[in-house]
Amino acid sequence: MSTPPLHIGIAGAGLLGRLLAWKLLQQGHKVSLYDKGSRVGEGSAARVAASMLAPYTEVVHAERQVFDWGLMALGWWPEQLARLNAETGLTIDHAINGSVAVAHELDKSSMTHFYQSLKTLLPDRLQHVRQLDRQQLAALEPELAEGFQQGLYLAEEGYLDNWALLSALNAAIDRLGGEFVEYAEIHDIQPGQLSVGHEQRQFDWVVDSRGIGAKSALPKLRGVRGEILWVHAPEVQLSRPVRLMHPRYKLYISPRPHRHYVIGATEIESESMAPVTVRSSLELLSALYSVHSGFAEAKVEHSFAHCRPAMPDNLPVVEVQPGLITVNGLYRHGYLLSPYVVEKALASFADFVV
Repeated sequence: MSTPPLHIGIAGAGLLGRLLAWKLLQQGHKVSLYDKGSRVGEGSAARVAASMLAPYTEVVHAERQVFDWGLMALGWWPEQLARLNAETGLTIDHAINGSVAVAHELDKSSMTHFYQSLKTLLPDRLQHVRQLDRQQLAALEPELAEGFQQGLYLAEEGYLDNWALLSALNAAIDRLGGEFVEYAEIHDIQPGQLSVGHEQRQFDWVVDSRGIGAKSALPKLRGVRGEILWVHAPEVQLSRPVRLMHPRYKLYISPRPHRHYVIGATEIESESMAPVTVRSSLELLSALYSVHSGFAEAKVEHSFAHCRPAMPDNLPVVEVQPGLITVNGLYRHGYLLSPYVVEKALASFADFVV
């Protein structure tokens, strides 16, 4: 590195905090990473996520910027996961093999509306969007063709295993000599200073990546509640993310190793951290069964709820001033937009210290 090593304190060990810790350690800096939870990250929005990489699906309800930044993730993640594997020996399941959207006959209008929206918003990318008949659907996902006559294939989408990623980042941070302080209460953040418990700890630079915990520093930050289920379905074999289009909600199914799947759909303007509700569970599970009857015998292994941090425009925040980097506001686009946020933060940091 061209500058002397700096001591950097990072508040918040979610997705952004861990990625930045890893990257800054690679640059030769000393990093101390603090989180109010454990290394497992059970209290992190990064763990309560389907971790799909879905720029086409998200652009229908977001700014074009989200799509453009999200395209970067499709190349960035495979490179970084390969590097993590080389450093730690840990394999992180992932694929950029597209996603499939389907709709029941009574809900075909939702699929039509979705496709027309993509044609309007992304006229320059339609070569990566393909309408499927039943035979073409069967070629991609044979088990879906048993219940659906048609679908939509979004070639430039994918997923990654977020739990495996968080574990690999822990291992990489340890290997590079990073300090991980669990169960740390951060009371205040100033340039070059963290108030941890009853102590004032000094650093050359500080990163605030606390997510919803940073409301005192970002008054406009809000929480958007999301609820997901983890199921084990030995009778189901899906190789890519699947979305069920519906007028009221849109179910998603994100694959994991050994026939595990992450199921979600809910998005509630609430900052409640209460457990998943009966209504949400019933909606998710009934919709899930309608996609594939093999889910009837699936075991619900986990149910999670968490609040995703969001700004009024639902776009991420990257602010850099001398001694302090603030990153936040990933909203529902955590794994899609984190590559853009991390690289922008690192580039801005480099402008200050070089």
